[in-house]
Amino acid sequence: MIFSSLSDRLQETFKKLRGHGKLTEDDVNAAMREVRMALLEADVNFKVVKDFVKRVKERAVGQDVLETLTPAQAVIKIVDEELTNLMGGTQSRINISSQPPTIIMMVGLQGAGKTTSAGKLGLALKKQGKKPLLVAADIYRPAAIKQLQVVGSQLDLPVFTMPQGTDAVTIAKQAIPYSESHANDVVIIDTAGRLQIDEKLMQELRDIKDGVHPHEILLVVDAMTGQESVNVAQSFNDSLGVDGVVMTKLDGDARGGAALSIKAVTGCPIKFVGMGEKLEALEPFHPDRMASRILGMGDVLSLVEKAQATFDMEEAKKMEKKMRKDEFTLDDFLNQMQQVKKLGSLDSILGMLPGMGGLKKQLEGQDIDLNGKEIRRIEAIIKSMTPKERADISIINGSRRKRIALGSGTRVQDVNRLLKQFAEMKKMMKKMKKMQKGKKGRMPNLGGLGLPKMPFMH
Repeated sequence: MIFSSLSDRLQETFKKLRGHGKLTEDDVNAAMREVRMALLEADVNFKVVKDFVKRVKERAVGQDVLETLTPAQAVIKIVDEELTNLMGGTQSRINISSQPPTIIMMVGLQGAGKTTSAGKLGLALKKQGKKPLLVAADIYRPAAIKQLQVVGSQLDLPVFTMPQGTDAVTIAKQAIPYSESHANDVVIIDTAGRLQIDEKLMQELRDIKDGVHPHEILLVVDAMTGQESVNVAQSFNDSLGVDGVVMTKLDGDARGGAALSIKAVTGCPIKFVGMGEKLEALEPFHPDRMASRILGMGDVLSLVEKAQATFDMEEAKKMEKKMRKDEFTLDDFLNQMQQVKKLGSLDSILGMLPGMGGLKKQLEGQDIDLNGKEIRRIEAIIKSMTPKERADISIINGSRRKRIALGSGTRVQDVNRLLKQFAEMKKMMKKMKKMQKGKKGRMPNLGGLGLPKMPFMH
């Protein structure tokens, strides 16, 4: 999972802080040394790390944090805010033109995932009610045009091409009147990449830019290349001017340093991220939500948005009430699991719920199939309980646990783990509410979805 090692290190550091009660300046300094090492190990740019730690330390020691009743929480809050600022502060959206078509140029090195990203971006905009046109302007790479046509047909998006031998600038220019006559309000130009940055590539891109005056130039970078992707972004931005970054293969880079460095180094915000190779829409990048995930506080808002289409809203409103009144039971949990299964694999959503990191590690350590087996196991355990036990887990004593394990074909340890995680989840929900109080816009309003921060599923 993205940022898994950084997330583990930071959470471990803050766990130590929490054990201190009152903090001294030495405690903060020790914690910041750990944070510094964690960020460097996550492949974050050295200068970015230095500035980040300095800002956090100044705020942590400068404010009356050391005197507060919960100084550790105050430090975590500062780190959360600074991480958010580091990645751009707020979500950076596509600049949609008031006079269609909106012209978007996709640029980047070969192999970064430009062509696929052009299609995924088209899909994302199509879901917003737009009518995108994909433009095949990569005339050098063998089969690049064919690849875009295949992607376009899979996503049901039109692709504009011209006869072989036409230069890229002409293709881009001709696509604009074509889009106007075919009612396409977004034009996404897939440009040629190179294996490395060269002046010829940059000149062609500048010529296309001068020819079509794009509203957005999006640079596609591969997160797996780490700091090299930051250097690429810097070069493209200096030579061409980049409005935003699409970071692909983010799920494949457990360190995530590029995502934390790119905005600070280049000034270019990450606008979209690609998770996985499937032709699903690109996900908008939310710095605040990513910071929450790194610190183990989950990303309930993104999960809620994902769930909008699959959840029964009436049922969800009832859940929401129960959660707020602290009446959430294992029956409700089971109900939620049935809904959550529709969202995809357990692994894909495990990171979005607060406090889930520990469980995920536990499960991985036991070689459990996170794509279904664990959910079936949990369902079996809950279904083996009596209605009273599901409503009040405190009555489940040793003999009841044995009976439940026998009835579900699991071990007593599995039952114990489920009960422990469920109790921790409820505790975490209470803590989150307290921490987020007064932090405008950050405490997720689940919009009646009733999706709890389940330790099993994020």
